[in-house]
Amino acid sequence: MPAPLDIPALLANLNIKTLNPMQEAALAAAQEHDNLVLLAPTGSGKTLAFLLPLLANLEPGVSTQAIIVTPSRELALQIEEVWRKLKTNRKVLATYGGHKREIEETSISGEAPVLIVGTPGRLADHLRRGNINKETVRTLVLDEFDKSVELGFQDELEEVLGHLPHIKKRILTSATSAEIPDFVGATDAHVLQFQPETTETDNPEEGIVTGAKLTLQALRASEKDKLDTLFRYLCLLGRGPAIIFLNHRESVERTANYLREAGVATGWYHGALEQREREVALARFRNGSDPFLVTTDLAARGLDIPHIRAVVHYHIPNTESEFTHRNGRTARADASGTAVLILSPGEEVPDYIKEPVEFIELPEDLQLPEKPRWATLYISAGKKDKVNKIDIVGFLSKVGGLKPEDIGLIEVKDYMAFAAVRRSQASRVLAEVKDQKLKGKKIKIDMAR
Repeated sequence: MPAPLDIPALLANLNIKTLNPMQEAALAAAQEHDNLVLLAPTGSGKTLAFLLPLLANLEPGVSTQAIIVTPSRELALQIEEVWRKLKTNRKVLATYGGHKREIEETSISGEAPVLIVGTPGRLADHLRRGNINKETVRTLVLDEFDKSVELGFQDELEEVLGHLPHIKKRILTSATSAEIPDFVGATDAHVLQFQPETTETDNPEEGIVTGAKLTLQALRASEKDKLDTLFRYLCLLGRGPAIIFLNHRESVERTANYLREAGVATGWYHGALEQREREVALARFRNGSDPFLVTTDLAARGLDIPHIRAVVHYHIPNTESEFTHRNGRTARADASGTAVLILSPGEEVPDYIKEPVEFIELPEDLQLPEKPRWATLYISAGKKDKVNKIDIVGFLSKVGGLKPEDIGLIEVKDYMAFAAVRRSQASRVLAEVKDQKLKGKKIKIDMAR
């Protein structure tokens, strides 16, 4: 029999006081229904809404019992992180492309993870190879299922489900009302509708609150090429963080390089980057080394980046769903945010936008956005090397001679870490820590670019 959940203790691990109404409804509905569809806005706390029912369904002493399928590796890693923060004492493993499959196979073949969360292609590969015990998997979560289908993962999803004959509980989540493919086997699903308004929560990482305000604006470019208009808008904005969305990854690096050459600290992020490049881009954006991020719709879902001031639609989204998910990156928690459409000559506000849109003019006299205060260090050691944030802070303080106020956000991955340090101190710190050891191990430390 599954053990009863200690909800207050679990929430305390996440620094949350109470569940929001959507999370409470999901937990209750999952107890009564085998198939559940949760429709709620991006940022409303869906991750916790499906992790708690999943946890409540786990039997003691059984190997892999649940699989979560996500459309991106970043979302898989974030779900894994939330699970770890819950301190369930049950093993979790994130599986995704971009690194060696053998690393994951070693983890699975040891103490089997009770929960595996991953992308459709990598999960299908593991199931095909017999790496995952199919006989014990009883719970399946398809997070952002519409995006997986939209990105062309339908065949992989169908293969994953075909390998899992003993599923008893299915939970599907989405921010839009998308059609559920027949092969999912959830035609009789109970639907929880929490769209499109905001949902109250006390969790700054997971939720948005009633009163969070999104302002829609538009501005017209004088030419088909919108680069100068984008540059001038970012100057008007003055500081980040802001995300600039493009429809095609071929245009992303060109746009980011234009902004960089114009003096705007900008990163880029798209699906063709190597895994390490993606990690670096997100780390630099999160910690403020790059206040602006040019990206495709890959960044429209799942990325845990709080306090985004503005979303810029450099290219107009093709669908209302894409528009909704892009805008979901801002106006989260109790913050306000702005979504801006840049329209070239002949372009108009799409018909699917029903809300009022304020047209703005750009002044002629503009100054460059603020220069970032932070630079990002790459450290060639991570969790698998028994390195944590405290180790890195101590190393940078004692060996690098940094004061606490000179150290910013630190992120520790499995085999690497990123540390934000005061930009004015970065070169000196690199010289101080060169050839030094961290926890008795010689490591490489360099600027993360």
